[in-house]
Amino acid sequence: MLRQFLPAEMQGNAVELEIDADTTPYQIIDQYNIPREYAHLIMINGVYVEPESRDKPVFRQGDVFAVWPPVAGGQN
Repeated sequence: MLRQFLPAEMQGNAVELEIDADTTPYQIIDQYNIPREYAHLIMINGVYVEPESRDKPVFRQGDVFAVWPPVAGGQN
């Protein structure tokens, strides 16, 4: 679902970025025109980023940033 927002020339589902120290998770999401409601699960180095921290600079050199859309399912 989110792959459609990556540049067409990308191979796979990853993009390597160089960002400023004050870049926030939402700035990256916005840069790729991903609707924020599609960016349900946001993680840095495998650690969940709380919604209230997504507008704050939280990155360090070498971080791995991951975004997943909302998923449906589960038990009834």
